[in-house]
Amino acid sequence: MTDSPPRARARATRRRGSDRGFNRVFRWIAVGSGVLILAVLAAVALFLLWQAWPALTAGSDELATAVPRYPEDTSFVAYVGPLVFGTLLAAILALAIATPLAIGIALFISHYAPRRLSQVLGYLVDLLAAVPSVIYGLWGFFVLAPFVVPIWSWLNEYLGWFPLFAGEASPTGRVLATVAIVLAVMILPIITAVSREVFLQTPKLHEEAALALGATRWELVRTAVLPFGRSGIISAAMLGLGRALGETMAVLMILSPGFLYSFHILDSAQHQTIAAYIALDFPEASGLAVNTLIATGLVLFVITLAVNMGARAIVARRKEFSGAN
Repeated sequence: MTDSPPRARARATRRRGSDRGFNRVFRWIAVGSGVLILAVLAAVALFLLWQAWPALTAGSDELATAVPRYPEDTSFVAYVGPLVFGTLLAAILALAIATPLAIGIALFISHYAPRRLSQVLGYLVDLLAAVPSVIYGLWGFFVLAPFVVPIWSWLNEYLGWFPLFAGEASPTGRVLATVAIVLAVMILPIITAVSREVFLQTPKLHEEAALALGATRWELVRTAVLPFGRSGIISAAMLGLGRALGETMAVLMILSPGFLYSFHILDSAQHQTIAAYIALDFPEASGLAVNTLIATGLVLFVITLAVNMGARAIVARRKEFSGAN
């Protein structure tokens, strides 16, 4: 027995009203979530600025008295400069190592491997992201550092004319080059997972058109997959860079720290990162020393924010050329 037209119209009206109410609730939830994220970010920035202000406005004599390793007659900018240099150098080296490997793994999983093998490899890559950073630090300290000592010695002996391999190779392996490898392993699953999902979103018509024109598998990847996923690859790389910039425990456990502007990544006691420096000195800090550490954290916050904003700008510029439209 069917409903009469007035009943059907009334039921349709109630359904539209209910859908309108759900849409309104969902819209306000979405807007509230976005505002909450901005509010939390602003609160973190204000807290860092408020706590860092005493260190930013203090004189060099006060900072030298409060901070054990602070050199006299040195401004805060000059003091934090080597930390920024070490942080950026370690993150860039890790990104340079991890990005080509991640793209190759993602392409193999998405376009070369059989379905069952690709699923297993996908699970294994994702599992790397679940390993705690302290485990990577222990692995880097006890396994990787002794293993790479002869490799770093060989590079230093035969390729010492190149600035990165110049100087004197450390006999312990606790150098920035080892840290870069550990950071590369840590950011590899992030870049691989995002790149893999982007490659899988390549329009099938693009791939079939390339194959119909006689393209090989590599030509298909080069002409259809990579142009489409270019903006996604950049986004994945920037996510990995943000992880590398903020990594603490692995760097703290492996790196022999120093406060120098040096490109000698095989030497010990040359570099230090901001996050590892804060973790190392915070337990014994008090008073103005705490404000100094928070000020260095503010610098790292600004660097991370700048990296993400730059990545967004690059993605927005390259999107129209990526085929994603």
